[in-house]
Amino acid sequence: MATLSGRTRFRYSLGSFVTGSFGTVPGLVLVKYLTDTMAVPAGWAAAIVFVPKAWDFFFNPIAGRMSDADLIKTGSRRRFLLVGGIGVAILFAAMFAHPGFGSPLPDALYVAVMFALCATAYALFQVPFNALPAELTESATERTKLTSVRIGVLAVTILICGGGAPAITAGIDGVAGYRVMAVVIGLIVLAATLLVYFGLKGAPVGSLRPNTVNLKELVRTLAGWRPFRWLLGTYFIQALGIGTVLAAIPFFAQRILGSEGYGTILFVIFVGPALVTMPLWPRLGDRVGKLNGFRLATAAFAIGLLGLVFAQSIPLVVSFVFVALCGVGYAGISVFPLAILPDLITAEEERTGETRAGIAAGVWTAGETLGLAFGGGLWALILAFGGYVSSTDATTAQPHSAIVAILVGASIIPGVLIALALPLLRRKVLEPREPQEPRHEPA
Repeated sequence: MATLSGRTRFRYSLGSFVTGSFGTVPGLVLVKYLTDTMAVPAGWAAAIVFVPKAWDFFFNPIAGRMSDADLIKTGSRRRFLLVGGIGVAILFAAMFAHPGFGSPLPDALYVAVMFALCATAYALFQVPFNALPAELTESATERTKLTSVRIGVLAVTILICGGGAPAITAGIDGVAGYRVMAVVIGLIVLAATLLVYFGLKGAPVGSLRPNTVNLKELVRTLAGWRPFRWLLGTYFIQALGIGTVLAAIPFFAQRILGSEGYGTILFVIFVGPALVTMPLWPRLGDRVGKLNGFRLATAAFAIGLLGLVFAQSIPLVVSFVFVALCGVGYAGISVFPLAILPDLITAEEERTGETRAGIAAGVWTAGETLGLAFGGGLWALILAFGGYVSSTDATTAQPHSAIVAILVGASIIPGVLIALALPLLRRKVLEPREPQEPRHEPA
């Protein structure tokens, strides 16, 4: 099997600047933008964060089917990468443009519409992006290398965009800060899209298999594809926990640690260890197995989150240690699902003789999108349950119930969600079995 060049691996991985930016920044700042800049009640914010991405849950499989069909027709998925990435860049900047209609309701509806359109464009990019590893190479070793580089670039993206976005909004007061932030992120997304599109021109494509005939057959195939459903269930639950954590960070920094400026510090402490340990997790997986590595990463992330419930009574540096442990665990739970997924796709394509990468990537992206959306929506509901008071300047005093909700919602709730994935990591489902020798009956 052909070995992928380091240049191809790197150029493909630049797409993580698109997926990492959109996957991180809205979850990190959107709820706070709505509640503390536009005075949108927390209950409304929950719907605004959730509904547009819930739409993507239904659209992503459609995007996967469209991407599969385009692959058969043109021999490449690059066209979808280009259209989707450019759309994300423009619509992301528009989402935070804040035209100012004069009251929270029309302003909130504007954000909801822009967010829905941006999420749709994101699906057009991410679905083919997730499908490509199974097609660029048929070697499991090469796919693992490709995934490792991709996750490394993703960590850098989260560090730059996840740390930079709150820094911009904290450094420039009010709506102007969000506008500047959105333009900066949009330009990063646009540059990454163009680099991936032109960088993958002429990249290898695996053998093209006939596309699945209709949606009914797709549903039937997925219903019978137990390992994929099992892995997706794990990923969905953990995406729900991650989405809650992302939305909680600015509130946790300001209301629990005492300064909104700690938001950027928390992100650096979180992503720094993740960046360092991401190359180490695949090596550990080689030694102890991917599933055992996945379990260890899950436990580390959950323990780190649960430890933060004591943030008000322990030294700040100890809280930072728990955050760093979360980062180590996050690196692992990012690496292992994406390392297992291409193997499952290849096995299913070999079994059926048909293209599965696009639809699998579409359903996978739908699960991730819905999990992150539920996480952001769950966080807004936690704020509403705690009686959080929305405002236009983020300085309004909060009741004790809101502080307790922020503390529990940023630690115990996502920690339990991350840990709930452990029972799903079952070896007999997710690890391929060795073929058995045929039995011969005695004459």
